[in-house]
Amino acid sequence: MSTAKLNKTTFGYKEIWKMTLPIIIGSIAQNLIAFTDTAFLGHLSEIDLGASALSTLFYYAVVMLALGFGIGVQIVIARRYGEGNFKLIGKTFDHALYFLLCLAFVMFILLKFYGNTVLSHLVESKLILKHAIDYIDYRCFGVFFAFVNLLFRSFFIGIGRTKIISISTVFMAAINIYLDYVLIFGEFGYPNMGIKGAALASVISEAFVTIFFLIAVLKSKKLKSFNLFGFPKLDIDLFKRLLNISFPMMLQNFIALSCWFIFFLLVEKMGERQLAVSNIIRSIYVLILIPVWAFASAANSLVSRAIGMNQSDQCLKIIFRTIVLSFISVIILVIFASINPRLCISIYTNSESVINSTLPVLYTILFAGVFFPIGITLFHGVSGTGRTLHALILEIIVLLIYMSAVYANINVFKFELRWVWTSEIIYATGLATASYLYLKYYKWHTDKV
Repeated sequence: MSTAKLNKTTFGYKEIWKMTLPIIIGSIAQNLIAFTDTAFLGHLSEIDLGASALSTLFYYAVVMLALGFGIGVQIVIARRYGEGNFKLIGKTFDHALYFLLCLAFVMFILLKFYGNTVLSHLVESKLILKHAIDYIDYRCFGVFFAFVNLLFRSFFIGIGRTKIISISTVFMAAINIYLDYVLIFGEFGYPNMGIKGAALASVISEAFVTIFFLIAVLKSKKLKSFNLFGFPKLDIDLFKRLLNISFPMMLQNFIALSCWFIFFLLVEKMGERQLAVSNIIRSIYVLILIPVWAFASAANSLVSRAIGMNQSDQCLKIIFRTIVLSFISVIILVIFASINPRLCISIYTNSESVINSTLPVLYTILFAGVFFPIGITLFHGVSGTGRTLHALILEIIVLLIYMSAVYANINVFKFELRWVWTSEIIYATGLATASYLYLKYYKWHTDKV
């Protein structure tokens, strides 16, 4: 495909939707893993439900480092794709693979041998601590597969071929749902592993997806022009460029999820019931925001591609068109969840008291969810320009305000849980305001990646 042909690309609603739909499908399947873990463990016990919240967020705080690097790689690949420089895409992919495999090894060591120590200093409840440690002891093996899968995801989004993401994650979700059921409850002759079974099921399903991606890439004639797995000698200049773009995204993603981990640690100090309720809310919240993250990822890639095609004037149009589609999608999901909220909650627990405790918090996050299409999409638009250090600074400022609100709501004002969760509105509106002002008034158009 030539650069001239790429320059005919338009960035209308149809093109944005066409690129985003497979990401949404893939994200739904991906989040089915967290959904099934939470749903099955919720029927096991409140302790397992609460422990899975803390241990999962602890694990994903580590994975966010790889996700941040992957977003940086996605920006670079999309820029090279816009320029029509396909050979450099493969070289970029391989250098990213070198880095991520080394990072995965370091993170595995930290989780396996020091994760227990970290959790023991942070979690008050001894029962929740024990179950959280059980989860991490198995889940840590998944970092190798998770990191490689994130790189493949960045590659396919960067070049706009997102269907394979949806296929792979549907495949992963199917394996995980089956393994969750048989390993958590010990069905069909499998051992009854409880929360350990949820962790092991996730690791196995991620490993299958890594194999799926490798086969898909090696068998595809269409992808040979990108020269993946050429394993070139280390290009220090290219590696520096990748780190310059990716390191702020790594730090930003790590800080963002670490703040949510701290949020749940503060909630855990309110009580085991509040933690269990918050894990149910987290699962529902993440499902509602699936289209938001999918559209934001597409906007990130399309903005970078437009700049690579010398069409910087299209960037704000891309972002605002994406916001419209994202907002409509979230409103539809919020309406569906509002029709029968008790049914939504009952998927996770049979306890009437837990359902009654969860209902008011659910209404809070349904309202908060409508603010996120604006904030998240605008923020990913900032990242798509390549100014990732500036995006990091914006995120840190907003997170400081957010965490101050969370701390005040829990420790100063002693609010009920539903009011604690209103902090999400502060985060979304703060991110929207900061990102819009940046895109509107800062001169980001000439940034080179």
